[in-house]
Amino acid sequence: MPLQPHMKLLSVDDHLIEHPKVWTDRLPSKHVEQGPRIVEIPRGDGLAPMQSWLYEDRPYPYIGLNAVAGKRPEEYGLEPVRYDDMIPGCYDPKARIADMDIDGVEAMLCFPSFPRFCGTIFLEGDDKELARLSVQAWNDFSLDEWCATDPARFIPMAMVPLWDPALMVAEIERVAEKGCRAIGLPDNPINLGLPSYHTDHWDPVFSAMEETNLTAVMHFGSGGFPPQIAPEAPFAVMITLMGTTSMAACTDLLFSPVFHRHPNLKVAFSEGGVGWMPYLVERADYVWRKHKYYQNIHPTIAPSELFKRNISGCFIEDEAGVKNRYDIGIGNITWECDYPHSDSFWPKSRARAEEVFADVPDDEVAQMVEHNTRRWYNFPEAGFKAHNADEGNAWRPNDGKGPEAAYAGMGAHGGIDDVQKSLGDLFTSK
Repeated sequence: MPLQPHMKLLSVDDHLIEHPKVWTDRLPSKHVEQGPRIVEIPRGDGLAPMQSWLYEDRPYPYIGLNAVAGKRPEEYGLEPVRYDDMIPGCYDPKARIADMDIDGVEAMLCFPSFPRFCGTIFLEGDDKELARLSVQAWNDFSLDEWCATDPARFIPMAMVPLWDPALMVAEIERVAEKGCRAIGLPDNPINLGLPSYHTDHWDPVFSAMEETNLTAVMHFGSGGFPPQIAPEAPFAVMITLMGTTSMAACTDLLFSPVFHRHPNLKVAFSEGGVGWMPYLVERADYVWRKHKYYQNIHPTIAPSELFKRNISGCFIEDEAGVKNRYDIGIGNITWECDYPHSDSFWPKSRARAEEVFADVPDDEVAQMVEHNTRRWYNFPEAGFKAHNADEGNAWRPNDGKGPEAAYAGMGAHGGIDDVQKSLGDLFTSK
């Protein structure tokens, strides 16, 4: 049966665009000048100035990286470069809820944009005290302003100071007290200059996540190493291959000590799809059986057992994954919308989901679109309990113009050259 009207769609991979006051309102005054803030950069040719983040005197343009919701595919790119190039749901939580209602989506988990998927911008910062405070400021914005707008509609996530395990543990404990449900971690830490998941470096972090029942969300590309493609290849090649970073990360974890040392740790691979999972797990088991005798591999627990217990994935329209759902494990599959990025079907996400699930039994659909997410993220129907809601700090864009002006004022992007030239800032500035 198709997706039934009473079924609730919960999305585990979406993105928010930080408004200009996220850090200026929350950092101590002595750090505001070097902390993240919005500046205007002239563009010439009669174009409005580009709005850019400035952090430690370095500009980070393309504030609305791929925030193209509301545009036709012919207009897609990595732009917008100004807030008024985006629809308000990108940066205003109340407008986001309205867009979710249009789309038939009940709840979302929203990843950061400027800090990258798990805060690696701050890992690269020179002033680590400023970086730590900037991580906390984003988390307070996420939990106390964005998610607190309606705790039943947003699954709260946070980032951590990736450069110091003790600081990571302290921040995990702090945000858990505020109602957090997920922590962003890199899918491949070694590309960021951090120890691998095969070391004991991460043990205190994973233990803290087990104790607080927080899920590790690893967005594809969060390890700062996108797939390598030919310089002449169109950008479409990289877009197609991005899910392979989740495949590599999943394999790495399955052969690591992580799930043996931390059997209750939950890891969710975000935006990587699920269609690849049956083959990868089958291949991992085959390699395990052949090679477990002479390598540092657990001798009695197969990778497939760890996968079923500890890993989930999500998809937008992965028909191969839906067809092979029994091989993956229905309990390991969740759904995503990816608003406001170009992969999203907004405002027709529910209609597309109805097509994808047309031949799937109702109980299995309900499990994949709602119940699995509530279980993996410990997110009840009442939502999380918001603490210290921060409505006074909420930024209200388009003052005096009204939201309809922002929806109408959609600018065209700068073309494919701008798209490819700016890709690096999505992952790493190194």
